[in-house]
Amino acid sequence: MTDKKTIGDKGEQLAADYLVSKGFKIVARNYRHKHAEIDLIVQRNDWLIFVEVKTRSSADFGEPEDFVDTKKVNKLFEAVDEYIYSTNWPGHVRLDIVSVKLGAPVQIEHFEDAIN
Repeated sequence: MTDKKTIGDKGEQLAADYLVSKGFKIVARNYRHKHAEIDLIVQRNDWLIFVEVKTRSSADFGEPEDFVDTKKVNKLFEAVDEYIYSTNWPGHVRLDIVSVKLGAPVQIEHFEDAIN
């Protein structure tokens, strides 16, 4: 396993734990559609939230959330549309970003409705 993969996996687990502690239910992890992947799909009440997790070991090259580019957003929208269609989701949806900075202490920031 590469360092980048290890860091990403650790960030996703920390983000999932954080969201669960805030009352969200994990619906799916690493949902794939074609060339897109949604890191976490969580639910609270009648909201289905698609979460992009960005993890960095430091902020030396920028904040983690700054690395969600247009290409990534377009792929996310395709995957979200497919998930909503295939599950016939009747409620509200939004796309969030969870930024994880590893270190002492770990810093987690949740950006609600960050991708639109």
